[in-house]
Amino acid sequence: MTTTQEAATTAVSADMVRMVDAGTLISIVVPVFNEEESVLAFIKVVGPILEGTGANWELVFVDDGSSDRTVDILLAQRTTVPQIKIVKLSRNFGKEAALAAGLDFASGDMVAVMDVDMQDPPELLAQMIARWREGYDIAYGRRVQRDSDGFLKRLTAGRFYKLFNSISDAPIPDNVGDFRLMDRSVVDALNKLPERVRFMKGLFAWVGFKSIAVDYERPARLAGQTKFRYWRLWNFALDGITSFSTVPLRIWTYVGLLIALVSFVYGSYIIMRTVIFGVDVPGYASLLVLILFLGGVQLMGLGIIGEYLGRVFYEVKQRPLYLAEKLYGFERD
Repeated sequence: MTTTQEAATTAVSADMVRMVDAGTLISIVVPVFNEEESVLAFIKVVGPILEGTGANWELVFVDDGSSDRTVDILLAQRTTVPQIKIVKLSRNFGKEAALAAGLDFASGDMVAVMDVDMQDPPELLAQMIARWREGYDIAYGRRVQRDSDGFLKRLTAGRFYKLFNSISDAPIPDNVGDFRLMDRSVVDALNKLPERVRFMKGLFAWVGFKSIAVDYERPARLAGQTKFRYWRLWNFALDGITSFSTVPLRIWTYVGLLIALVSFVYGSYIIMRTVIFGVDVPGYASLLVLILFLGGVQLMGLGIIGEYLGRVFYEVKQRPLYLAEKLYGFERD
């Protein structure tokens, strides 16, 4: 590389470097739902890490309709940690809506999304902030191992993301969840997306921007149990696929054409056989199997169409994504 090229590269790198100082605000968005066993430990660990950055910071907890003492504990902590802010939703709207609410209310120059159960290691924030300073708009956590998850969950998650990435125009990086730090420009872009049925991992990928992975080993939950059950995960997967791809609809077009072609060929065979050998005794069993098969195919096709129609139904009603019952720590409360 010539001296001129080196100077140009240095100039570009210098332009991309962002400063972190007392004028910088870091927002941490934390959705919580019945997490009274975890919030205290989370605050005690994350607070000192953010203090060490030299920037201003805030913890934006979004209570997604908890029925335990989660909000009471957070309110008590606000007396000693005024950086805690709370968005209390009027009921349980789901994690995706809670994430959207947190992004709406976060006002930081950079915004991180984390789970309160400490499976997103808080110490990774320093590395993510370093990537932000280097000019990256998104620094996302990538799990290099997830032994804390059960075998079935790891297997189904891997299969889902492979399927999703094979049919979506906005592929999701492997072994990447919601844990990430984003520049203000990314958050503003996400907040402009109006859809009600939200698959945040897909939206994070869809908006683009300059991104980099930060690898980590995923630990076990600090306390409590995951709120995701396999039925919810199945519905979550359907939301993701139908929100970012129309390939399932297209597939049934080709299935219909294939069945029509097979039927035409078989019909031609029956006609020729009848002309040559005459009429034989009809096969009721084979006819019944064929009717049941085609009926099943039609119902499956209607089911796929129904999934997409259901998404349209939710969108056209234009209901708000969430309702905030109480705000604590915000100027607008």
